[in-house]
Amino acid sequence: MYSINCKGSLLSLGEPVVMGIINATPDSFVEGHLSKDAAAIADMALQMLADGAGILDIGGQSTRPGSTAVSATEECDRVLPVIEAVLSAAPSAILSIDTFSSSVAKQAIAAGAAIINDISGGMLDEAMMPLAGSLQVPYICMHMKGTPQTMQQEAQYEDIVKEVLDYFIEKMEAAKQAGIKDIILDPGFGFAKNNMHNFQLLKNLPVLSITGKPLLVGLSRKRTIYQTLDSTPGEALNGTTVLNTIALMNGASILRVHDVKEAREAILLHSAYKKRPADGGAL
Repeated sequence: MYSINCKGSLLSLGEPVVMGIINATPDSFVEGHLSKDAAAIADMALQMLADGAGILDIGGQSTRPGSTAVSATEECDRVLPVIEAVLSAAPSAILSIDTFSSSVAKQAIAAGAAIINDISGGMLDEAMMPLAGSLQVPYICMHMKGTPQTMQQEAQYEDIVKEVLDYFIEKMEAAKQAGIKDIILDPGFGFAKNNMHNFQLLKNLPVLSITGKPLLVGLSRKRTIYQTLDSTPGEALNGTTVLNTIALMNGASILRVHDVKEAREAILLHSAYKKRPADGGAL
């Protein structure tokens, strides 16, 4: 059973947790998640908490394929007012900062965020892991090759499951050396991976679980879903729920999603399914 220390608040991952996505960027690919003012975003955050989110992930840097990076200053201008507004409305909320910049992470943690979510696993800022260790906050380490601008050209592997596992083993040792106590591993669905790679990783989550660390799965409304179904991101909620359910059955501890209520329902149903009597009797 996993638990993580979020600045003094112990968050149990014994039952999977929903991480709600809070975009403070102007180009979210999901309708209803485009950047708004801090007060409007805080209202969205409160609804996510009411729907069952255990963590809110706030990001001000677009990481979609081919996106344009913004400066750390602009990133802070986007996320810090949101962190302040959310915590003013919900002081006990557990927030993570979705950034690959150590300077942004440092300011966000000072403003009240309690987790660092780094899509680059420290590759885009070598100061990130030492910062997480010095601040003693949980660190989400994602697998990615290249940058958001180049990653789709990097989607080449001989054995993607082995390469991601080897990457995690290396990063776990680096995190240990940096003094990080709580590390969460994210296979990075869609980041330098094509649809086939994403399905291979989803099927082999139990292999990645041998690390002994919690696994975060972020498949919400992504291209793998709507391309496979020949639909759009706006029509990808049902597909997201299906893949989230598979992820839960394969050992995911955190579901990072746009649609909190539906993800929470998937967790509750999966939990009830796991508790069914072995002999097939009534619950």
